[in-house]
Amino acid sequence: MNDTTILADALAFHGHKCWASTAGVRLGLAAMETLGASRAGAKQLHAIIETGDYHGGMCFGDGIQFTTGCTFGKGNIEKTGEGKFAVTLVDKAANRAVRVAYRPTLQPRIKATPFMQKRAAGVPPTEIPESEQMEVVSLVWDAPADEIMTVGPVQAREWREPEEVVRFFTCPGCGELVAEPYARVAEGKIVCTACSGYPR
Repeated sequence: MNDTTILADALAFHGHKCWASTAGVRLGLAAMETLGASRAGAKQLHAIIETGDYHGGMCFGDGIQFTTGCTFGKGNIEKTGEGKFAVTLVDKAANRAVRVAYRPTLQPRIKATPFMQKRAAGVPPTEIPESEQMEVVSLVWDAPADEIMTVGPVQAREWREPEEVVRFFTCPGCGELVAEPYARVAEGKIVCTACSGYPR
């Protein structure tokens, strides 16, 4: 599969075309190339993305997930919540990692596009003409790598895998299945966090 096919498939996975998901694809591919790693089919890679929540650039995370194969479902990706467009990719078998950060050199041009003008006005991305979506995609996709990203040095990084919990219980309050680490005791019963009334 070539990179152009990967981009098309990643954008289809994401659900719309935008600069941030495209940046995620490019940075994810660069991180894997730097480490000499293949897409994670299991858990051999771990991605640490620095985006936060509730902002218009979270799309970056889908680009990283699609290209690296690190997904929230597999538990081999995490967010640090710093609101930055950067990823540290860890090759757990080789005990090596690299951090790749997006460079904002294109942001004035991206901000001036019809796509971003409409997004700033509250128009959902899926309601913006595809040609305008593709304009921002092309800006990021076609830019020279050194113009849009900084690839850090490969560094030694030992990875200690957290224990995977495969123990569950049925909450007597709501009747739903719950992983054991989320059990709480309330009024003498073992219940889920929601039924306990305790903060998570």
